[in-house]
Order: sequence, then C-alpha cells, then structure tokens
Amino acid sequence: MSEYLPPAEVDAVRDAALAAYPDPQWRAVLFQGVLPLYVSTLPQLPIPALQIASDLMRMNGVERLVDGRVPLQLWLHNAARNTAEAGLREVFERARDQVARAAAGEPELPAATEAELPEEIVFGDDTVPFGFLAGGTAAGRAVGRLVVPPYQDGAPRTDPGGGTAHPHAGTAWLIAPDLVITNHHVLNARSALDGPAPRASDADLALQAAHAVVLFDFDDDGAAGVEAACGGIVAWSPELDYAVARLAADPGRTPIPIRADPLKAELAENVAVNVIQHPEGKAKRIGLRNNVVYDTTDTDVRYFTDTQRGSSGSPVLTDGWTACALHRGARRVDVKFQGKPSSYVNVGTQLSAVAGDLEQRFPAVWDEIPHGR
Repeated sequence: MSEYLPPAEVDAVRDAALAAYPDPQWRAVLFQGVLPLYVSTLPQLPIPALQIASDLMRMNGVERLVDGRVPLQLWLHNAARNTAEAGLREVFERARDQVARAAAGEPELPAATEAELPEEIVFGDDTVPFGFLAGGTAAGRAVGRLVVPPYQDGAPRTDPGGGTAHPHAGTAWLIAPDLVITNHHVLNARSALDGPAPRASDADLALQAAHAVVLFDFDDDGAAGVEAACGGIVAWSPELDYAVARLAADPGRTPIPIRADPLKAELAENVAVNVIQHPEGKAKRIGLRNNVVYDTTDTDVRYFTDTQRGSSGSPVLTDGWTACALHRGARRVDVKFQGKPSSYVNVGTQLSAVAGDLEQRFPAVWDEIPHGR
C-alpha cells in the first residue's frame, strides 16, 4: 500500500519521539492498544534512535490490523497523550490527525477562514438538570461500534500480500428499531492514501453493508458487547455523507430520536452538544457538553472541542438527547478554547438535511423512523 505520512513528516515525528521518549522503556507505553501479536513482529534494535525509526517506517506502511485499528494512529495518539511538552505534542497530534483522516477515508470538510474564527472561546454555565445523566445512559445503549469488511468486484478485498484486507471501523446508532445510521465514508470502507478515497461500487457497498456488524454495549475495554449483524443498506448519500443499514434482527433497544428541523445556533448563544462515539474503534466514550456550536448552515453543524473527540458516524446530541447531526470529521484550528491553546472544529451533517433526503428519495425508510423536534 501507499504510506500514510510522507518522509518529511516521518522524520519530524521521529525527532519529536527521540526528544520526548529517549528511554527504551517508553516503547511499551507507545504501543498501548496495538495488537501484541503485531508488535511482536517488529524488529527489536539496541539503539533507541534506530528502534523508533524502524517502528515508524514499518507502521507507516500498514493500512490497518485484523481488529480494524491503525497501529500508527494509536502510536501517535499515545505519544501525544504522554508528553507534557506542548511543541512535541503538537507534532504528534498533527501527524495523528493526518493518519486518522486518511485511514477513515474522510472526505474533505469545508474549511473555516481565519475571519470566521474567534480568538478565544470561554464556555458559560455548565450545569444541567439531574436527569441529564440518565438520558445519556439511555442514548448510549443505542450506539455501537460498526465493523465493515471491504469488498472489491464482488469479493472480499485483498491486501498487497494477497491476504484478506482487514475491516474498517466507525460508529453507528439506532435511528429506528432495526435501522442504524453511520457515515457513507465509513460504510464505503476505503482509505484516502493517494488523494480522495475511491468510492465502492453500489454492488460492493451493498455487500459491505450485508456483512457489517454492530457491537453494542462495548462500553469499556473488558466488555464483550452484544453483536448485531447487518442485513443490507437501505438508504445512502455520498454528498450528505450518510448511510442507513437494516439489522438482521431487532436488537430490542430504543432508537435515538432525531431532530427534524435544523439546529440554528451561533457562538454567542453557548449551545452545547454531546457526542457518543467509538473513537479509533475503541470502547465507547462521550464528549460531554465541552463542545460548543459556533456555526450552522442548512446542511452542517460546526462545533469546537478541546480534543479530537469525534468519531465518524457518531450522533451529535442536544442536552435533551435528541440527535441534531451526524458527525463526519474534524480539523485542528488555532483558537484558544477553554483556556487551551488549540482545539478542533468538528463538522456534522444536519439530520434535518438527512431527513429531507430520506423523505424525498427513500420515503418508505423515512416512514419507519420516529422523528420529533
């Protein structure tokens, strides 16, 4: 395969890693969450500089592992999380974001111009009714980790070595009793390594949806979760970046209600949203209220976070736990948010736009979906 990072970026990460983690004992920390079997295949070298360079070179050429995770992305995440030096953390975070976008096949997002961005954001009142927590727990039961096997020309895709290509992972959630929604680019199961991600044919997209699996209740690393097989795709739009798949059986869970009218908000209003997700294919996490909407259009919701909380396909929820948008990507920006020097602009597709598309092009599917305001 092609490589995630160009040589200059690899060199920058290597230099930052040598400065932050000169002790070889840090290697185990940097590989936290990466399949041990894969780590055991990497050469062990006596000189730290050579070890880091070798690890980076080999990971840079691995698209993903059998569990759907990307080893270089996880390594960079650990490197950023464990250093206290802001400049080094910046190097790791920017490289991680580049790898994450390419691995997900995330389409290009509308860029915010400097004129649109505020200089500093300070969130206001952060209190909520006590029932807020129970509502979040109920909504979380409808969110699962989605695993999608890639197909090519009607057969499972192969990797450069001739083996079966490993699955892609994202987030999906119940929009009706037996329907889940995610991003089209998640179900497309293609990486964007040499330009935009290639689009799967309609036949291959249908096969990928028919063989996809949603894992509910994967709430921590020790949880086995509850699997729900998908039966096929019933609605999709690459332009709005959504796809709806039918599960093979009703999982007996309450779907998340969607907002049928567009969310309208400006930064001055301090409108918070919440994101339930499976970031990097890991156990369920929640970005809880520390996300403030700064711009909305008929099709998009853009909101700041102080870390890259979003995961493709996640529901973006109001404080009443109604889904207002479908998260599809994030970009770093130079804005002080909550006292921190950098943040992310996340972008989600307004579910009102998805609703309009479903009602127009897939009316039978739309009739199955409970929708309110």
